[in-house]
Amino acid sequence: MLTAYDYTFARLLEEAGIDVILVGDSASNVIAGHETTLPITLDQMIYHASAVVRAVERAMVVVDMPFGSYQGDSRAALKAAIRIMKESGAHAVKLEGGRPILSTVRRLVEAGIPVMGHLGLTPQAIYQFGSYRVRAQDEAEAQRLYEDALALAEAGIFALVLEKIPAALAQRVTQALPIPTIGIGAGPHCDGQVLVLYDMLGLNKAFSPRFLRRYADLHSIVVQACKQYIQDVKSRDFPSQAESY
Repeated sequence: MLTAYDYTFARLLEEAGIDVILVGDSASNVIAGHETTLPITLDQMIYHASAVVRAVERAMVVVDMPFGSYQGDSRAALKAAIRIMKESGAHAVKLEGGRPILSTVRRLVEAGIPVMGHLGLTPQAIYQFGSYRVRAQDEAEAQRLYEDALALAEAGIFALVLEKIPAALAQRVTQALPIPTIGIGAGPHCDGQVLVLYDMLGLNKAFSPRFLRRYADLHSIVVQACKQYIQDVKSRDFPSQAESY
């Protein structure tokens, strides 16, 4: 699983054969430049998801429900999820949290909306956590996460993202659940993995957590290409006669 927020990148992921595209609320960071994921709105998530869906024929498209759209009233959460599904054409939604959102998960599943869960470091709760450090390192928090995972599976989620938790705990959860787990900073024992596309392509050099493997250095390539373009325009090398009408 990788993230995408627009048609062009989603088309490339589809061509590459990715199984799942996550329209992440990380668009708040990498697209809009916000410090956290909290500011992005439901309308903005639907906009991004719609662009991704138009590029996809085979991959599954999962959309993050943004902060404030599901944490309170489960009826309001259902209304928001229905908007995402109807207006974007996505295949599923993702919610952060454990037992406090079980009633919402059940309501969405009962309405026919596939739900992916998310435990561990949940970025929408960053002001509660106070930092982006590894979660569930102590026994009590690890046990809560384990119990939350079992409860979410019982409530009907079809997969569970585990973010930035000890690998041994991720393995324990993965072995206990009848559904796939997808890790990000959760070690090699999950059933799948997810990264933010902009990070793994090396577009954001300022973000370097331990779990990130950069598969390209597009930052340098893009900057150099733009510098060459500037030079060619100023020297009148571009456009050439062959590039003119």
